Amino acid sequence: MDCPLCKNDLNLKIDTHYFHCTQCEALVKDRELWPDTSAEKERYLTHNNDVNDINYQNFTSPITNYILNNFKPHHSGLDFGSGTGPVISEMLKKQDYQIRQYDPYFANHPEVLEETYDYIFACEVVEHFYHPQEEFRRLRKMLKPGGALIMMTHLYSEEIPFESWYYRKDPTHVFIYTEPTFEFIRKKFDFKCLAIEKRLVVLKVDD
Repeated sequence: MDCPLCKNDLNLKIDTHYFHCTQCEALVKDRELWPDTSAEKERYLTHNNDVNDINYQNFTSPITNYILNNFKPHHSGLDFGSGTGPVISEMLKKQDYQIRQYDPYFANHPEVLEETYDYIFACEVVEHFYHPQEEFRRLRKMLKPGGALIMMTHLYSEEIPFESWYYRKDPTHVFIYTEPTFEFIRKKFDFKCLAIEKRLVVLKVDD
């Protein structure tokens, strides 16, 4: 098996489910254990993502606040992997922001992927990428000059007990990132800069 991001050979297995990529430092689930599309969708349908839930709004607020602080309502945005409860989209639309949505299961509108955007956000999405190299290449091409790719995901670090970690236990998490993984992505896909603050990860495009 090779790494779906950097194509490095994966031969260092850290437990029964995951490999450690020694090139991009990602943790990659064994392809034999990837869920099929029906199992993946069924898992997503169990998520209780109520857009009116204040706790859910607070959880996603790092992305919402970043957009409110860095972009104006006339800027174009894409909610990539909007899921069953697109809370960030709803919060921004209340402030007159222009948001389009894409999700392969719940907002399957491939035409929105043919456009370009001032910002794209993906909340708890990138860890589900079966083909991260193709996904990040596509997302980079969809950003206008000066744009930003804004993500939330839980990065792995060595102090986390991996085998008991909740992120590892989710069967739909097939690609887990570290800080060096995002630095690899920044360089490979020609982003200008990378900022990481806890779960919030932002990649910016040059003006």
